[in-house]
Amino acid sequence: MSETSETPPPTMPKVAQLASRLGTFAPACAIFGLLLVHVGFIPPLGAFMFFQIALLCGLLALGFGIATVIVTRKDPEGPGRSAGWLGMAAGALMLTITVAGMGDGPGGHPINDITTDLDDPPVFAEPSEVTDFSGRDMSYPPDFVEIVRSLYADLRPVQDSRAPQDAYAHAISTAEQLGWEIVHRDPQAGTINARETSIVFKFVDDIVVRIRPDGSGSVIDLRSKSRVGKSDLGANAERIRGFVTAYGA
Repeated sequence: MSETSETPPPTMPKVAQLASRLGTFAPACAIFGLLLVHVGFIPPLGAFMFFQIALLCGLLALGFGIATVIVTRKDPEGPGRSAGWLGMAAGALMLTITVAGMGDGPGGHPINDITTDLDDPPVFAEPSEVTDFSGRDMSYPPDFVEIVRSLYADLRPVQDSRAPQDAYAHAISTAEQLGWEIVHRDPQAGTINARETSIVFKFVDDIVVRIRPDGSGSVIDLRSKSRVGKSDLGANAERIRGFVTAYGA
């Protein structure tokens, strides 16, 4: 009596297993970090670190995915082929999100404090007026001046024909229209302190708007400063441009 031996099912290549696991883990890690920051369990920088880990895993998944597709090219219906496509898709997704999130600004420069007046930058409120400023250096970094002057030559004070009190009221209306949270008002000094929180990572940026008399009209200067990180990826300059456009002087 002869014994019939069964052929064992083909096994998935190692690279395919890695592509599948990393391709699944990468987006899950990013989503988990975002959930934690949105419920207040971790700070924004913690969520950003989760995303960095997810990006690294996504890049590895992309590499292993490409290798899997090459290895399984002679057997497109065999085990591992779909795992290769999964790894490539996850890696491409993480890369796309990263590039889209970088924006158009020159993010390679370590600056995170932008103003329209580099000779006399607007000054943030005192810590007694805005407690979030307590223990933080809110002065303008002198090393940023030439970098900002070179990179953001288009940023200029806003000239307005309105009287200062009218320009002040319009500046408040514009800030509210943009969704900024106004944290301090000083009509006598002509300053408005506000903050904006990013939707994804919940990073907070501080903003001060200063209105001064200019002949029969007014001149408006802005300053936008990130609380964490050395580079703002151009976000603060874009915020100032957005205000100038919305103000419409």
